[in-house]
Amino acid sequence: MVHPVMHPDGQGLQEPEDDAVDTPSGEPHERRTVILGREFHGGRLDKAVVSMAPEFSRNYLQTLIEQGHVQVGGRVVDKPAGKVQAGQELVLEIVPTPESRAFRPEPIAFPIVFEDEHLMIVDKPAGMVVHPAAGNWSGTLLNGVLHHHPAAATLPRAGIVHRLDKDTSGLMVVGKTLAAVTALVRCIAAREVHREYLALANGALRGEPFTIDAPLGRDPQSRVRMAVLSQGRPARTDVTPLAVFEPQDGPALSAVRCKLHTGRTHQIRVHLASRGHPLVSDALYGGRPALGLARQALHATRLGFAHPHHGEWVWFDAPPPPDLAEAWDTVLDGAGDTDS
Repeated sequence: MVHPVMHPDGQGLQEPEDDAVDTPSGEPHERRTVILGREFHGGRLDKAVVSMAPEFSRNYLQTLIEQGHVQVGGRVVDKPAGKVQAGQELVLEIVPTPESRAFRPEPIAFPIVFEDEHLMIVDKPAGMVVHPAAGNWSGTLLNGVLHHHPAAATLPRAGIVHRLDKDTSGLMVVGKTLAAVTALVRCIAAREVHREYLALANGALRGEPFTIDAPLGRDPQSRVRMAVLSQGRPARTDVTPLAVFEPQDGPALSAVRCKLHTGRTHQIRVHLASRGHPLVSDALYGGRPALGLARQALHATRLGFAHPHHGEWVWFDAPPPPDLAEAWDTVLDGAGDTDS
């Protein structure tokens, strides 16, 4: 069981870097019809459609065109840049897209290790996506939060102020009031939240604690990867080697504890990979699979911050889930060399 404890110091939380979804609420289909006037003659179809439904984003309306929900002169036109003429009948069917249905409550179970009227601390399971996005429009932590706390629908991003990667497990804080969300976001921006992770890395990492201070940005060769780039955003990770396991039938594995000073996307994964020590089973960054792990060996184990209501420091700790706990114990038990 996880219990909060008081502590006088702390810093560093992952920054929110995800994009909000600008779409309608997903009500039943609505059909709108107009006869185009002279002002639209020879113009783009999407501009005419925007004039019919100005309350929706242009991106959403362009998606409707591309999905065949717009007719011009009795025929479907699926090119937003298509030209229209004065006098044509334009029919728009407004339908909920996956994006518009995403921000809905779903009865999704997720571990809550602490909750009061201001916030909740979640121990996110590996495999759970935090925010709805392409390929994961439902079944996310946000959907579960909306079901558990209906008032979250009035908050930015349902009160979720930071994220963890899909296959990273561990502690997250979620605000339950606008005042709490605002205070938590300010703490994040000021680097006044403390976060620690446990990780298993490929290769032998021994010696004293060290810091990786290397800017990160989107990998120019792959949009799904991040990379150390001179023009990237500042990123700093403290790494403490804990144990090295050298099995007879395979390469060495290391247990490490990482502390974030910044919270860039994939920060720990990229920083350790840049030093030649990608995380175990992190295929995206070259980590070899080991010890039966089917996901990157990373767990957010400790979280501390000033409570947004009373201002006192609270700390939360969560052990890794069974898959990582078993692998972690194997490394520690089999280590012939331990540094703390």
